[in-house]
Amino acid sequence: MAMVASRAGVSGQTVSRVVNDSPRVDPATRARVEKAMGELGYRPHRAARALRTGRTQTIGLVVTTLATVGNSRMLQATAEAAERRGYALLVVTAGESVATAFARLQDQSVDGAIVLNEASALTQATTPPEGLRLVVIDGVAGHAAGSASAPASRTVSSDHAGGATKATRHLLAGGHVTVHHLAGPADSFAASERERGWRGALQDAGVEAPPVVRGDWSAESGYVAAASLGTATAIFCANDQMALGLTRALADQGRRVPEDVSVVGFDDVPDAANYRPPLTTIRQDFSALAEAAVSALIADIEETGSESAIVISTELIDRSSTRP
Repeated sequence: MAMVASRAGVSGQTVSRVVNDSPRVDPATRARVEKAMGELGYRPHRAARALRTGRTQTIGLVVTTLATVGNSRMLQATAEAAERRGYALLVVTAGESVATAFARLQDQSVDGAIVLNEASALTQATTPPEGLRLVVIDGVAGHAAGSASAPASRTVSSDHAGGATKATRHLLAGGHVTVHHLAGPADSFAASERERGWRGALQDAGVEAPPVVRGDWSAESGYVAAASLGTATAIFCANDQMALGLTRALADQGRRVPEDVSVVGFDDVPDAANYRPPLTTIRQDFSALAEAAVSALIADIEETGSESAIVISTELIDRSSTRP
């Protein structure tokens, strides 16, 4: 740092401010310091910084699986958001014990952690290590078990219920008498919220909700579920993967989409536009979710304040798998 300061003709404190992205450096001086850093190959020493500040600039991501499309997309988006903020990302799998995952993160001295989707339910019954700041994606806000005096974790989620309402109303507007629902796992926050939005839209329309058929997010479970959906003419699927399996099963039954059955998915995975037919779906903004979660966690770590609960809007993408 002293060598950088000498080459740039500034004080060591100014170099420190540039390294820490302080706004108290004018653009011309910042450019001169960054040029000197580049010429000398200077990089901040993460371990030394951690000793000085008490922070490692590393955050954890707790998942139960990366096999689902949603989780893998969230991993990518979270890694990119953390990198933009100068933080490293450490991924741990929770399995059946999120407490073990928290302990592993504490051993690595992370500054905080993001808990993703299915792992969020496990967090409700677990007391995280003291001082570990948390942001929960797609979970219920509140205190961990046995720690009512501790600050509640922050939450970030998509507007699952609102998206499901849009999907259901879109199908009802096409003249369908009712809308059937291929739901996700019963213990999933996102699946429960999507089911709630579907039920609410039917209730508002004065339509009795048909029995729910449940899958496990996989295309295979969507294929199997078709046998339980009878002669339904409109089906809202809780994710695109199950919608993919469902449309294949309907084709095997000799039922055409959308001529005989209208199908709507949820997520808008990159391949949804290339399904046959292209899938009408609810788009989640995974990049916005990750950015909000990382920003909320870093604000908590750096004690600059942030909202306790953030909801990201969803959007109906109308393609060819629905028709009146």
